[in-house]
Amino acid sequence: QVQLVESGGGLVQPGGSLTLACAVSGSIGNIVHMGWYRQAPGKQRELVASMDSGRNKEATETVKGRFTISRDNALNTVYLQMRSLKPEDTAVYYCNVDSRSTYGFLYVYWGQGIQVTVSS
Repeated sequence: QVQLVESGGGLVQPGGSLTLACAVSGSIGNIVHMGWYRQAPGKQRELVASMDSGRNKEATETVKGRFTISRDNALNTVYLQMRSLKPEDTAVYYCNVDSRSTYGFLYVYWGQGIQVTVSS
């Protein structure tokens, strides 16, 4: 059974930094896409940053230059480094991994979500 477990969230002051980690366990197959999403109260879930199997990266405009997605293959972990945090970055952050089986089926996995609060 595949599990995605996020860690590293919490309360941070504006201008501070946090690094989220998403540990992937189980037989996940061939990972084709990894991403971090977030959902603030009363808002829709939005993509924050993503990386494909070729390590091409994308990030939403509001976090470009501040957030960086990375992957450690040895640890099977995806990271989101966040710096210069703003109150508007406050949200529940979700890890997402898409994988493709040997038969070509696409599987989409989600973490349970982790709270990030930026406040003085």
